[in-house]
Amino acid sequence: MRLALVFAAAIMSAVPVFAEAFAPEASPRPQLRMSSKGPVKVAASTTSNIAFERWIAGFRERALAKGIRAQVFDAAFREVRYDAEVIEKDRNQTEFTKQIWEYLDIVASEERIRNGRAALRQNRKLLAEIEARYGVEAEVVTAVWGLESAYGTRRGDTPVIGALATLAFDGRRGRFFEEQLLAALRILQSGDVDPKHMTGSWAGAMGHTQFIPTSYLAYAQDFRGDGRRDIWSDDPTDALASTAAYLAHYGWTMGQPWGVEVELPRGFDYTLAGKRVRKSPGEWARLGVRDPRGKAVPDYGRASILLPAGARGAAFMIFDNFKVISRYNAADAYVIGVGHLADRIAGGGPLRADWPRDDRFLIFAERKEMQERLTRAGYDTGGADGIIGPNTIAAIRAFQRAQGMVPDGYASYEILRRLR
Repeated sequence: MRLALVFAAAIMSAVPVFAEAFAPEASPRPQLRMSSKGPVKVAASTTSNIAFERWIAGFRERALAKGIRAQVFDAAFREVRYDAEVIEKDRNQTEFTKQIWEYLDIVASEERIRNGRAALRQNRKLLAEIEARYGVEAEVVTAVWGLESAYGTRRGDTPVIGALATLAFDGRRGRFFEEQLLAALRILQSGDVDPKHMTGSWAGAMGHTQFIPTSYLAYAQDFRGDGRRDIWSDDPTDALASTAAYLAHYGWTMGQPWGVEVELPRGFDYTLAGKRVRKSPGEWARLGVRDPRGKAVPDYGRASILLPAGARGAAFMIFDNFKVISRYNAADAYVIGVGHLADRIAGGGPLRADWPRDDRFLIFAERKEMQERLTRAGYDTGGADGIIGPNTIAAIRAFQRAQGMVPDGYASYEILRRLR
């Protein structure tokens, strides 16, 4: 569920944003849309309610044709009404303007670290069992739990059937939300939960680690074998097991870090940075890449160098587990947030490098402007879509070289200022 590299507003979790906005198509989280327009107020009218009732009648036929029993459907929709508040939230997803370091200050705050360590202690036996069964470290599962629902304290209380029905009827992403609604009815039909207790975010993400219905059907676990996959109750057992099962399905490697903070040597070739270039830690060491203590990184497998804030920010050597976390949410900042929080919960220290805190976030219109100005200056970005992809990064690097800057490809406000 990809949105371009634009930070969208948070839904309901304790994390301020990335969690919902950047979920890939296979993610357990819902894809949400970004709007750059001003606030939109949506009122439920008699007309919309009448039309909504007609839509439900048509959907009922489609649902029954796909195996949903009439009594299950009717019980689920007994109290469903058009929810203007859900549409208002959908309309008002605005750009998020925090930089990665501001995001990490929140998601890996001292309070969240303390709460994560407490959650790990309180659920040590359960998380050890989950780790043993699925091969995913307890600290990683705990970190996902922390980012998605503040360790279960913010799971969402919106009735999922009503929210999904409203979004499917609205039609903006009708096919996707109707698919989720049908999956939610299948969950009800299985007996795992009843309509009253099937609650979550306004976009249909449910439980301690925010699974959408289709992902629930594919990955949710009945960890204790009691006949129900219960991700909604105060007991986090099935939700945490489901998260571990999801990560395991996508290839989590036990004992391999998501990434390691590193220091780059003077004169480092910044064209080697990025996910497309992969080398062994030994090869990176021969190029002068070391951990903050000056030692070579152990051989955890082939890795890339990631510079989420350019040459002035922290640098990371990232491994295959980075990509696995990104299946939960594709934003680099989210993956770093989960990984770093997991490291801190496990007893690790803070990041050693500083960030370019004097820099500011480029809004969507400014990124497009940067692409347009780069292209006019002879550095072709392959189009102006506001997405800082490989072509734009290459163009920025060429411009930086011409300006005598470090060619790290980072789309900073300074680049835009110089282009103006």
